[in-house]
This record gives sequence, structure tokens and C-alpha cells, in this order.
Amino acid sequence: MKKDLRSLTLEELQAEMAEIGEAKFRAKQIFRWMHVKYVSDFSEMTDLSENLRKKLDENYEIGRVRQVKKLVSKEDNTTKYLFELENNYIIESVFMRYSYGNTMCISTQAGCRMGCAFCASTIGGVEKSLSPSEMLAQIYEAEKDTGEKVNGVVLMGSGEPLDNYDNVIKFIKLINSKDGKNMGQRHITLSTCGLINKMYELADEDLQITLAVSLHAPNDGIRNTIMPVSKANPMDKLLEACRYYTDKTKRRITFEYSLIKGVNDSPQNAKELASKLKGMLCHVNLIPINDVKERDYVRSSNETIKTFEEILLSRGIETTVRRKLGSDIDAACGQLRKRYKDEIKSVKR
Repeated sequence: MKKDLRSLTLEELQAEMAEIGEAKFRAKQIFRWMHVKYVSDFSEMTDLSENLRKKLDENYEIGRVRQVKKLVSKEDNTTKYLFELENNYIIESVFMRYSYGNTMCISTQAGCRMGCAFCASTIGGVEKSLSPSEMLAQIYEAEKDTGEKVNGVVLMGSGEPLDNYDNVIKFIKLINSKDGKNMGQRHITLSTCGLINKMYELADEDLQITLAVSLHAPNDGIRNTIMPVSKANPMDKLLEACRYYTDKTKRRITFEYSLIKGVNDSPQNAKELASKLKGMLCHVNLIPINDVKERDYVRSSNETIKTFEEILLSRGIETTVRRKLGSDIDAACGQLRKRYKDEIKSVKR
């Protein structure tokens, strides 16, 4: 199996060049071709000798993704991509346009093993953990397709980032590299359902990214029913890990809270949540869920959402309601991917 050069740091690439008898400066040339010019074919690296390009092609590869479907929202110009990996695995990404710049929501796994009851990505489990190059390629392909720059990235697509820890950390370091895309770490958000041990590890990485924790309930009783992962990661221990993270990084944590009608959206739920988060360096992002036909959960009413928000704000918890983007193109996590896979299955029958 050929080694994927796009997943290597510049230092690793320099070591690789030395190993095959090439000058150190060649590594920076190749690195820039892959991470600045977004080239995925060695033949396009025109400032390299023909012999070196041939050597690279014979021994290495450049990790990539292939666009198989694209939908553009008529409502807000949000663009949803389906990309194909090797072995026909399908992932999805979303290119979101805001007044302050463009943000890309990318996948870190094909599917997800966490089992959250309100999420379409987890139906069918996890198929593959993505390499750093496959994460980067989602951004690079979107930039090439739109002709627009991606200013920020959120690791909130399919998959649990901390379940693919090493590759995600490497992705962050690669996209932050001054010799590559040079995206500031504060423009990167990592969303986790709360793998406590990995959260402590992440805190000790000394990164300046934003951490978003999928909380979705004010207590373990509710959380255990909608997020199986919480049984091994109870809320008191999770919030303890969150406090460690904020103390260590001095970075505010975002708590994601999907509001589900009749499950976690009562005034009492809001009051309990506020008491749990009191005094923390945090922000709550309320998310009106998208209905998933395979699940029994439905979206809370606008009135209920407003009441929940007001209770949190009145108790000193900074809170916003997430703006819904791409609602006409299945832009919520896992929706389009699942529909596409279902269509493929029906054709094969």
C-alpha cells in the first residue's frame, strides 16, 4: 500500500524525502502543491523533475475525495456535498456562507458508532475513520468547486472526532501549518459527544481550538436514553472534564443542546441545565432538531424554544439558538448521506 503524502506533516515529508535520496527543500515544494494549490496528481507538480515525479507516483499517493453529489440551497446558498472515499464509502460536508466568511462542516468518519437517537449519521454504525488527507480534501475540493475561500472549519459532520483522535489532531496541525492553508486554530471547532478520557488528552495538547460538547440533556436520566455513550461518560464526570479543559486552555466551551419535543425541552429541564452550568466558562447553543423518520423524535415548537432560551439567559447562561441552514437540501448531519445510500441500495435490488 502506498504512503499518503498529504497526511504527512512538513517535517515528516522532509524525512521521507531524505529517505529516498532527495533534497530537503523538495518537501516544501511538494507540501505547497498539496496544501496551497490543492493538487492531487504528482504530474501537475511542474517544478519537480520528471524523474522525481515518476518516483513519487510509483511509491506514494495523495489522499483525495471524489464529489458524487452536490445540492445548493435556494434559501441561503448553503452547499451540501457528498464525497466518495476509497472502497465506495460515502461522507458528507456542508459549505456555509455567513456575513463574516465561509465555514465548512466536515466529516471525520464515514458513519458513527456513538448511537445518538436523534442523529441520522449513526444509523448503520461507523464504516471508516478518515485520514487527515481525507478531512483536508473535503475543504480543498469545496474551495476549488466554489472558487471561494473557507475561513473556518467545524468538525461536526458524520463521526465522532475524538473516536478518530490521532488523525483529527494531525488534521488540525496540517490545516494550521504556516506552509499550508495556515488556518488559525481559533477558526477550528471540534464537536464531541463527550468522550471524557480523550477530552483530558485534548486539553493537554495545548491547542487554541473551540471545543463544542454535545450535551442535549440536563441529567443522566434523559441523556442515557438519547445518547448511549453517556452511560460510560456520566454528566458529573463530563462537566468536570469540561472545567479542566477551560482551566487549561482558557477557552470557552460551547454546549450543544438539541431540543426534542417532550423529551428535554421543559422549563424544568432548562432550570436544571442552568444550575449545572452555573459559573462555567461556557455558551449554550440550542438546536431545533431535524426530524429523522427512523427515529421517534420531533422538533420542539418555536414557543418552547424561546421559553427555554429565556430561562437560561435569565439565569446568566449565555445562550443562542442555532440558525438553520440548508433546510431544503437535507443539510443536517447524516440526512443526505443516508438518503443517497438508500437510493443506491434500491437500484441494486
